[in-house]
Parts: sequence; structure tokens; C-alpha cells
Amino acid sequence: MSNAYFKVPQPVNEPIKTYLPDSLEREQLKVNLELLQSKKIEVPLIIGGKEVKTGDMGEMRVPHNHSKILGTYHKASKEHVQMAIDAALEARKEWAEMPWEHRAAIFLKAADLLAGPWRATINAATMLGQSKVAHQAEIDSACELIDFWRFNSYYMAQLMGEQPYSPAGMWNRVEYRPLEGFVFAVTPFNFTSIAGNLPTAPALVGNVTLWKPASSAVYSAYYLMLLLKEAGVPDGVINFIPGSGGNVGNPVLESPDLAGIHFTGSTATFQRMWKTVGANITKMKYYPRIVGETGGKDFIFAHNTADVDALVVAAIRGAFEYQGQKCSAASRMYIPKSRFDEFKEKYVAEVEKIGMGDVEDFRNFMSAVIDKAAFESIREYIDYAKESSDAEIITGGNYDDSKGYFIEPTTIVTTDPKFKSMREEIFGPVLTIYPYDDDKFDETLDLCDTTSPYALTGAIWAQDRNVLVKMEAKLRNAAGNFYINDKPTAAVVGQQPFGGGRASGTNDKAGSSMNLLRWTSVRTLKETFDPPKNWVYPFMVEE
Repeated sequence: MSNAYFKVPQPVNEPIKTYLPDSLEREQLKVNLELLQSKKIEVPLIIGGKEVKTGDMGEMRVPHNHSKILGTYHKASKEHVQMAIDAALEARKEWAEMPWEHRAAIFLKAADLLAGPWRATINAATMLGQSKVAHQAEIDSACELIDFWRFNSYYMAQLMGEQPYSPAGMWNRVEYRPLEGFVFAVTPFNFTSIAGNLPTAPALVGNVTLWKPASSAVYSAYYLMLLLKEAGVPDGVINFIPGSGGNVGNPVLESPDLAGIHFTGSTATFQRMWKTVGANITKMKYYPRIVGETGGKDFIFAHNTADVDALVVAAIRGAFEYQGQKCSAASRMYIPKSRFDEFKEKYVAEVEKIGMGDVEDFRNFMSAVIDKAAFESIREYIDYAKESSDAEIITGGNYDDSKGYFIEPTTIVTTDPKFKSMREEIFGPVLTIYPYDDDKFDETLDLCDTTSPYALTGAIWAQDRNVLVKMEAKLRNAAGNFYINDKPTAAVVGQQPFGGGRASGTNDKAGSSMNLLRWTSVRTLKETFDPPKNWVYPFMVEE
């Protein structure tokens, strides 16, 4: 029994390593890139801590060299989902009762393992399996996930300290219980940090989880499972069940023990899941907590007082880092016609300098998109723009999947503010620019707010403070993460809690105590020290 109130150390953001030539981290990363490619692995399901092999196999290929196979993985079926549910509920009996400081210790250890001996391995796995260049892997699979585990542990301790007022004669208190069933974590391909956070944030506060990683990111997810096992996560607390949405998701959503969904992925998938839960609600033991971050059609809106040189950098980094495969990536841009020619000249010149290719060549800024389906979808948008009289392509426009799924950083300029690529999420290296009339600034702000159903991230650019105030107010609901004179990407745990509204999700802010609170069920306790001995109230006394 603990006999003290424990404080989790005040976290600071993990420093980003630079991977400069001749640096130790660069040497370690290259060694691990070679080591991982020297062997093909077979990834099992992990249910109740045991490896389960199903025989229904999928391949893990390198997107920038799709002839290279990193290994194979086993896919779960309905039968395995039930095994995972049973294992999770059994593990819950001890995990939910474990003192919170011991759960925190496990994830603080996981953070230290990732910051130290596991860093190069997880980064290399992310680079190979998801085609991230070294810097993008470092800020994602190392720094952000380390931050998630450290800050979430700190936020949990703070949450425990949030207690109600107690007047004389009683003691009021609340406890933060885990949910009674299991949480279903569905994670995307594009961020290893999100893949690591979605199953562990609920687990930290005492829940048990079923984790379905994206099929195109099983490789790095499996190494995270190995790291978590070394950190001391007990068997059955997190159950690893890759597989198809139908074979895994459908039986999970039919389970009466489903207590929550922690999701990052497409809007359409999230809406189908929500609809299914609603249809099954009369069979559920609980009202599931549904937390999701979905799509985005993220904007950059520039005023004619914007700093054009900085705007060029923001547009390039915002649109083309990680091949535009970020929920927060800049996908549409509004710029006044009075500044467009200057911007275009500088922007095109800089985009032409972008190197694209194998992630092992550290000179490259970009690599391949994740798979054939993504390649074909993005290509269709580019071809549509090429054939349209309302659009002109000023950078890129070419693509090649002969070796890897490569698409050039493509910029479309349109005369139609509701052009297809201004409205629809593309999830690739495509930025569409709408040059607007300077005297239609207010009307264009309205267009920015209403053109897309999403509201994830956005950035406004101006040097005039009064204009910034106006833009910020006008676009108040257009983005859950809002940037002023910056690109609309790269939210940092502990600094900019992440999430958006409208069709972009439930805005439960990953990387904050707001998210952790969603995975708790609060119990209020009132203890009365001197309870009344007479049921008669004073007003009842006769005059």
C-alpha cells in the first residue's frame, strides 16, 4: 500500500536530433537501416502476451522500393478478435487495480527506452515501412511518442489531484476509474507516434485495449509492441491484432463489452464505425466513448501584408513534408493577387530544389507515398487538374510507380475557389492555390470557412495586427489547431494539443489531459462524519 502522494516528474519535450554528417545518431540510424533490411520478419498477432499465427498472411513492402519485402504478418479473424477480448478482460482484473504510479512507471520506462536503446530501431522501421525521411521519422516515431508517454503520465497525476470542495462535516472526493470493458484502438499509417499513443493513453489510466494497426504500418507497430513488452506492460493489457477492417472491426463493434474507440483515420471509416455502434447500442453494456481524429483540408490564408519569404517556406514544408501525408498538411491556399506573382516566382524556384527518392539518401526532402491505392488516388486528382480549364499546374504534376510510389510535389493554381482539389482531401503532395482579388478579402474568408467540411488545422498570414484579429475571429471554427504566421503542421505534445472539429473529428485533443479524461469513469464519494439522527427538518416545527 502506497503511503505517500507521488508526483510525476515535470516533463520537457524530447530534443530533436539533427542527424548531421559524422554524428553518432546518424551512424546508429544507418546501422539499424542495414540491420533491419538484412532479415525478413514474420509478425504474429499478440494476444494475452502470446504469439498467435493465423496463416492468413500479408506482406510488408518498402513504399519507395516496392520490390523489397521487409517481411510478412498474420491477419486476425473474428475468432482471434474474441480471443483478444477475453484476454483483455482477464488482464483488466489486475491492471485496473494496479496503483496509478506503477502504470505511470511502465510508460515512463517506455519513454526512456525509446529515447535511448530503441530510438534508432523504431526510427529505421518507420523510415523503411512508411517512407519517412530521417527528420520526419525523428520528430514522429521518436520525439512525439516519447512526449506522449511522458506528458500523459504527468497529466494523469494532475488529473488525480482534481478534487471537489468539501464543506464542514463531510469529505467529498472523486476517483478516476478506468472504463469497464475494453477500448478499441485503430491507428493510421502516417504517424508511428499516433500508433503508439492510441492504445497506450487509455491503458495508462487503467484500461485494456485491442490494437488494430494500419495494414501498411504493421512493421513499425510490431517493434513498438516489443518495446512495450520490455517496458513491462503486462500480458493482455494491449492486444495486437492486425487485419482487415471487416474481419477485425466488425466483430469488435458488435461486442457488448466495447467501452471505447480511440481512432485516427478517414472520416468515412469513422462515420461507419459510429453508425454501427449506434445500431448496436441496445446490445451494449456501456455507452462507448468514441474519440476520433479523421480528415482535413487544411488551409493557409495570406493577407497582402504577409511576409512572402516566410510564406514560401511555410507552404513548402506544410504541403510537402512527408509527401503531404499528414492530417494537418497544407492542402489549399488563399493568396491575394497583388502578392501572387512575387510568391509564385520564389515558390517555384524553391520547389524545384526539392530532392525526392530513397529515405536512405539523407539529401532527399521527400520520398514515396504509402502504397498503390494512395498513388492511384492522388494521380487521379493531378490528372483531373491537367484536363481542367479552371486550373494550371505550376510545379510537379509527374508521377512514377515503376520502382516506388513517387509523386512530384505538385502545385495547382485555380480560378475556381471551389475547385475539386480545393474541397476534397487528397492526402498527398498536392497544394492548390486560389489567388483572390484584394478587395474581396472578406468574401474569401467566408469561402475558406465554408468550402470544406473539415476543421482540423489552418494558418493565417499577415503583418497587420488588426487584420490578424479579424482573420482569427472569422475563422474561429474553421480549425481546431490554428496557426498565426506559421505552417499548419507540427503540433507538439504539451504545447499545442491536437484535434479538430466538424468532419475532422471529436476534438478531444491528443497530448493533453482532456484526452485522458475521456478514458476514465469518475466516481464521486461523499463521506459524512456526523450523520443526522432525526429525519425532521427545521421548517416542519409548529409555530
